[in-house]
Amino acid sequence: MFKRTEESKLTSWFFEIDRRLLYMVLLLMLIGMFFAVSAGSVVAYQKGWPWYTFLVKGLPFYGLGLVFLFGASLLNKKTILKLSFLDVIVGLVLLAVTFIAPTRLNNSDRFIVISGLPNIMPADIMKPGFIIVTAWFLAEMHRRFGEKLFTARDAWKLRAPNWWMYIAVFIPALAIIFQHPDVGTSLLYLGVLICMLLIAGLPWLAVGGMVGAGAGLLTLAYYIVPHVQKRINTLFTGTGDNLQVNRSVQSIQHGGFFGSGDNAFVKEGLPDAHTDFIYAAIVEDLGAILAVIMLCLLVYVLKLLVTDANSARDKFVFYAVGGTAALFGIQCCINLVSTLGLFAPKGMTLPFISYGGSSLVGFCLLFGMVLAIVREDKWHG
Repeated sequence: MFKRTEESKLTSWFFEIDRRLLYMVLLLMLIGMFFAVSAGSVVAYQKGWPWYTFLVKGLPFYGLGLVFLFGASLLNKKTILKLSFLDVIVGLVLLAVTFIAPTRLNNSDRFIVISGLPNIMPADIMKPGFIIVTAWFLAEMHRRFGEKLFTARDAWKLRAPNWWMYIAVFIPALAIIFQHPDVGTSLLYLGVLICMLLIAGLPWLAVGGMVGAGAGLLTLAYYIVPHVQKRINTLFTGTGDNLQVNRSVQSIQHGGFFGSGDNAFVKEGLPDAHTDFIYAAIVEDLGAILAVIMLCLLVYVLKLLVTDANSARDKFVFYAVGGTAALFGIQCCINLVSTLGLFAPKGMTLPFISYGGSSLVGFCLLFGMVLAIVREDKWHG
């Protein structure tokens, strides 16, 4: 479609970048903006606000997301690493603030609340840094210890980089996210870490141990976090406050194959139609056929990430893109199974589509970084 007729930094960027992945991200963001009006207007009317409220509130985040997406995609690997370490430091500082001086919002301390500014979720902000820094660490460990990066004695000695250093940084962060309480995000982080360690060669026995740790985390949450216990009991017994899930399923059923259009009224009783349950609103508006096509778009993004990971020559790029695929896939699955009533609601957005500033900006930054390192690995490695 396009021919390369001149050499410049911008021209090189355009012809060397994974344009299919870039176009898919932009398409998903466009779909998200459309439903910020369609689903968001329902919630806005419920609160007595103008129908365009969430679109206007979301526009700065879409703008910032685009700046991060395109800006990060122009950087080189060294700059991406520096930016990732900075992101982790900022994320850890903000998590510490939620622990030391918590502000409770919707029964959780997971947001930084500043008067006059949008709420910030540190766990979302830190996702790009977590993926890239973990990938760098695994690549360094592989360079030093080869296939024995998990079992070599020197890998566990107090000499940087080592496993104790990594554990000392991210386990406390995971503990803070868990105690917010934000069980869904803590399990998401753990699931992504397991996937990244697995592709780095972690023995299956150790993987089983980490999966068991995740199950133990969920069991602990069941007994010490009241709302987690209520949601799990409601899921398995069908009793209790199941309004959101029931409305979500009814909204999907009402959409049928071709959508309800102007008669899509069930979502009006869905409190989070623009965020956690946006897929239900999409099905009711557009119908199951178009909603399945949208699912295919999400799967195609996942396929592009897996292809880029498998094509990587650099271990760092392999781990980083593989971790991004794990994050994107797991978060999509958690959101969708909650929407369909197959699992307890976790308050997790559908990437690039749900209304949510921190999540959108975090994913844009991460995908911009992925586009940059894949480009450098393919053309300049």
